[in-house]
Amino acid sequence: MKESFRWYGPKDSVSLDYIRQAGAKNIVSALHDVPNGSVWKVGQIKDYRNYIKNKGLIWTVVESIPVHEDIKQRVGDFEKYIENYKTTILNLASSGIHTICYNFMPVLDWTRTDLYKPLGDGSTALAYETDALCAFDLFVVKRKNANQDYSLKQIRSAQKYFTDLDQESISILTNSIIAGLPGAEEEYTMEEFNMRIEAYANITKETLRSNLIQFLEAIIPTAESCGIRMCIHPDDPPQPLFGIPRVVSNLDDLNRLFSAVPSLNNGLTFCTGSFGVLAENNLLEMFTKHADRIHFLHLRSTQRDGKGNFFEANHLEGDVDMYTMVKAALIEENRRKSKGRKDFEIPMRPDHGHQMLDDLNKKTNPGYSAIGRLRGLAEIRGLAIGIKRNEN
Repeated sequence: MKESFRWYGPKDSVSLDYIRQAGAKNIVSALHDVPNGSVWKVGQIKDYRNYIKNKGLIWTVVESIPVHEDIKQRVGDFEKYIENYKTTILNLASSGIHTICYNFMPVLDWTRTDLYKPLGDGSTALAYETDALCAFDLFVVKRKNANQDYSLKQIRSAQKYFTDLDQESISILTNSIIAGLPGAEEEYTMEEFNMRIEAYANITKETLRSNLIQFLEAIIPTAESCGIRMCIHPDDPPQPLFGIPRVVSNLDDLNRLFSAVPSLNNGLTFCTGSFGVLAENNLLEMFTKHADRIHFLHLRSTQRDGKGNFFEANHLEGDVDMYTMVKAALIEENRRKSKGRKDFEIPMRPDHGHQMLDDLNKKTNPGYSAIGRLRGLAEIRGLAIGIKRNEN
């Protein structure tokens, strides 16, 4: 696997120098300053790539080119934004970058209700609590008809949760959910957030899936023409939020997506943490079924409690069998190599990490502090070496 680290640009407190010391040679990044929907120009791409190259590293994966909300809803200027997306694909390919991770999650990117959940060892982790999300939806956002999406038991539990919150806690919860999550590229005021949610009021799961398929039908021929591997990231968490459906959450979603647009350039970012939130998802089955189109790996683990809540566990702990998943990735790489595929090495990054040690006193992107991800990378690297040597 190509060991990689996500980097949020020159303003990231985790510098390229630190990443190089961690041993990862490949960078996962994006032009975060370019507004959603705009074209990434060749000059911008090459300047950014060269900045990374001058640090002795390689910009290997783009994560992400955000998909404009008009495309997801097929309204407004969606056709213009699709053309801009295609131009950006061509510009990246001409600059030597051929793997693009993206997602089709409406309104928000990955969502958590606590960005700094204290753990027993003194570190903190990203966490998701259903009562917190429900309380935020019902009593902070006050979404129209939100109570129709929850059972009476859920509403009562959320009411109790909300009653126990003071104003500071409400503010922290609000910021955790909507205020500048890494990867979201945009920040929302509460008024804007309500407007964004309301725009999806009449969009069903089948409509959203159709919109995704039509987007792919438009861009994949461009990706094929220039050798770009598009790899969609699964929903995180893999369940409807704020009444908005999700369409990349389980094996059925993947089967339907790849049957509709069968090109191998229509690929997948296999995120063990996102898929692992659903106990019914068989990760090995999902990986094996679509192994040939997995172009990027996010390796992390979550710990479920059986009630819909979870937190980010250490990479070799939690509910994800990391041994099985790393072994599956290595088997797939060997298969590709035997077939002569030039892309036999799959880029992998340790996804998220606990805030720990000296990083507890630093301001970093939630989930993306240095030491927690360094630990994850070291554990995964050691696991991979052990698997390889055991098989030889």
